[in-house]
Amino acid sequence: MTTNSLTADDLGSAAQRDRRRRILDATVALASKGGFDAVQMRTVAEQADVALGTLYRYFPSKIHLLVSALARQFDDTQGIVGRKPIPGETPDERVIYVLKRATRGMQGDPNLTEALTRAFMFADASVASEIHVVGMQLTTMLTRAIKGEEYVEGEAPSDEDIAIARVVSDVWLSALVSWVTGRAGAEEVGDHIETAVRLLLRPR
Repeated sequence: MTTNSLTADDLGSAAQRDRRRRILDATVALASKGGFDAVQMRTVAEQADVALGTLYRYFPSKIHLLVSALARQFDDTQGIVGRKPIPGETPDERVIYVLKRATRGMQGDPNLTEALTRAFMFADASVASEIHVVGMQLTTMLTRAIKGEEYVEGEAPSDEDIAIARVVSDVWLSALVSWVTGRAGAEEVGDHIETAVRLLLRPR
């Protein structure tokens, strides 16, 4: 059994990629209805119409599965954000726009967000590959916002890009955890993110 989830790039046939898509679709549907606890491997397999052993070959655990679903959510967000120029005259304005848009989308489906956020929190070293994918998606999304029209599609982020994206991502995910656990309201989360981004990216 593999210790990492199989990505779409790992799969050689259209049928395999379709099977992976169905598995992630089933995961998201179950999480949207009942949150983290509703996502059970056997139930996912049944809903995706795959054998349980097949599911485990694609995703070694529930945490691998949910973090991979989170990666797909960010990939979808990137696709939307990348279609046209990001509003804002300065890097902090553009980053705030992107994060608030992503946050509103996640807050619109609280059960799913609870499941994905909890999985991200619980992920250990065995899920490092999936966590890396999520981190690079966030880095790309935030670097695109920081650089604006100067962003070059496919260009490798610099060490500074990665460092800034990591700090912003940590603040954002921490704010989402506060919202998921009921320690902060939606408006408070938005204000916290905006304050952190402006402090980090404001012109000097």
